[in-house]
Amino acid sequence: MDSFLIQGPGQLNGSIAASGAKNAALPALAACLLTDEDVELERLPQVRDVITMGRVLEHLGAEVTRSTDATPTRVRCHALAADREAPYELVKTMRASVLVLGPLVARLGYARVSLPGGCAIGARPIDLHLAGLEAMGAEVELDHGYVTVRARGGGAKPLAGCRYRFAMPSVGATENLMMAATLAQGTTVLDNCAQEPEISDLATLLRAMGAQISGAGSATITIEGVDRLTRARHALLCDRIEAGTYLIGGVMTNGSVTVTGLDAVHLTPLLEKLSDCGANISVADHSITASGGSELKARDMITAPHPGFPTDLQAQFLALMTRAEGTSTIVESVFENRFQHVPELRRMGAEISIDGNAARVTGCASLTGATVMATDLRASACLVLAGLCAQGDTTVDRIYHLDRGYERMESKLQTLGVPVQRIE
Repeated sequence: MDSFLIQGPGQLNGSIAASGAKNAALPALAACLLTDEDVELERLPQVRDVITMGRVLEHLGAEVTRSTDATPTRVRCHALAADREAPYELVKTMRASVLVLGPLVARLGYARVSLPGGCAIGARPIDLHLAGLEAMGAEVELDHGYVTVRARGGGAKPLAGCRYRFAMPSVGATENLMMAATLAQGTTVLDNCAQEPEISDLATLLRAMGAQISGAGSATITIEGVDRLTRARHALLCDRIEAGTYLIGGVMTNGSVTVTGLDAVHLTPLLEKLSDCGANISVADHSITASGGSELKARDMITAPHPGFPTDLQAQFLALMTRAEGTSTIVESVFENRFQHVPELRRMGAEISIDGNAARVTGCASLTGATVMATDLRASACLVLAGLCAQGDTTVDRIYHLDRGYERMESKLQTLGVPVQRIE
């Protein structure tokens, strides 16, 4: 397995372009299953999860053509959907594979997908997905590690519109049911929806394909079912989590990092918190610059669904607080097991204690290089940032986690002026 070797301390300075959002690419690829016409997606990040989802679509009968030599990267998907089963071997590494359920059942009336199993940061069950599909007239069966969904209705529209309220906001469930509803009979109203920007981006794609959707990005989404969806071309929004990671890195190393190509409003919670900590934040048209201030101050933080502070930036912000003056409390309210990076940070000299879903960080610790192990995608990024601030060499093992969601991270860090090597 590959590792990163980081020679610290280093300082991030310069400008990089944000990649397309992984969390927008995965539902967009699943949406291609809703039509038998070509769908072109631009700005797809070349990360492991996106490649895996492409393989899932190919197994389901889609022709996936990648133009990796183009700028931005473009993928054309022609979903013949000859197969309606996604096996464990393909979906075991990626929770988002469950997103094919809604499109397949809506278009073909049947889907069988392997349950992806647990996750390092929490259970993340798919109950909300299945309950919503049942409300639309589907029958759900769990057996031998697979979930089978059959639509009871016949004809061209096997699913029926309904009113469904999520027990809690779920990004994946909101996306899955929104896609399923596009081809359902009648009107579907989804309440207590997740409001992340990636959901609005998916709605933009679906509308380009001919769907009738209103309210995406708010707590209530209304979908009028249509007879069929057609070809479309869509450029994904940029990755706010990737951008936030590099901006935190600029502040953490007392450098100055500019990320271009994204909408600053999608990062408002992070930018407000960084400013409150004493960082210098500058926002221009489609670019954000963050640099370290004279003295970084410790600040408390609580993760929450959008528009709150994103859980996917919790680990990176916690690493930042190891460099701040004072003591901060980081509360993780979204996932129950998302402090696995803390023992690794302690190995580097960080002073952090855990009490349930809260981490107490005593700042201004003297970090030293060490060999540490990544446990999940965002924990990987957290350890890389810590390595940039540590004295001596840091080796981050198991960076295949990092490759799931960060496109060419070592190249971007080298562009920003720090010597990071990938070791095979």
